[in-house]
Amino acid sequence: MRIVNKHLNPAPASLREPSSTGYLLLAAEVDRRPMFLPPKAAKRRLIGEAKQLAHELMADDAVVRATVFRGFANLVFGQNHGLLRRATTSGRLQRARYDVVVLIETTDPAAARSLRHNTVYQRLAARIQHSARRTYEVAAENPRNMGDVDATRQGVFLFNFFYADDERELIPVWEYTAGWWNVKTQLDNSRVLRPIEDERRDYGIINHCRWDSLRVVAPNMIFRPSFRRFVLANFAANGISAQPILYRRA
Repeated sequence: MRIVNKHLNPAPASLREPSSTGYLLLAAEVDRRPMFLPPKAAKRRLIGEAKQLAHELMADDAVVRATVFRGFANLVFGQNHGLLRRATTSGRLQRARYDVVVLIETTDPAAARSLRHNTVYQRLAARIQHSARRTYEVAAENPRNMGDVDATRQGVFLFNFFYADDERELIPVWEYTAGWWNVKTQLDNSRVLRPIEDERRDYGIINHCRWDSLRVVAPNMIFRPSFRRFVLANFAANGISAQPILYRRA
């Protein structure tokens, strides 16, 4: 790992033991309208049906919780556009523009993979795939944990889809820069999702976290120079690009 601007690191990340739970994530690019616009009727129907099916999934003993999220801000200023463009041109990457995400937490990673055989999940996946321009599905584990992401109440939720030229750099660099988020945005929760063996690896890790309100996070990302000089600079130095998207509970 290459470190730059070490003097701007405010503190080490406040980490806990990784969670033993698993995750099945289904992300969809339903349309390419700006995410901040109100959804059209067809998208509202899709989200409503997805929420109902997610609720039905809770009857499966292996499901801890199932939540549907709707994107409202694609934070393109947090991306390394040159790196992503090269990866896309070479066929290594499809850019993350997912405006609907379903996240299902399971009792363990093996259960996340097995959940694909659940008939309710199959109906959910088929409904979303039918309506979406494209989808991304992955069963994942949690190698790094800053605290449980409380999806039982509304807030500002981040799904950050990370690409790296060398995936081995992702977790060390994420951990090194995570303390900035602790200190500058008062972040006290975050789960890193990493694809389990033999899963799609479009994104080496996906970071998921929650803030109470947008004003806690947005000004720090937009106006605080250390976000660019420390967080984004360390990503760039290690051939990494974030693809951060903000969501609300649907």
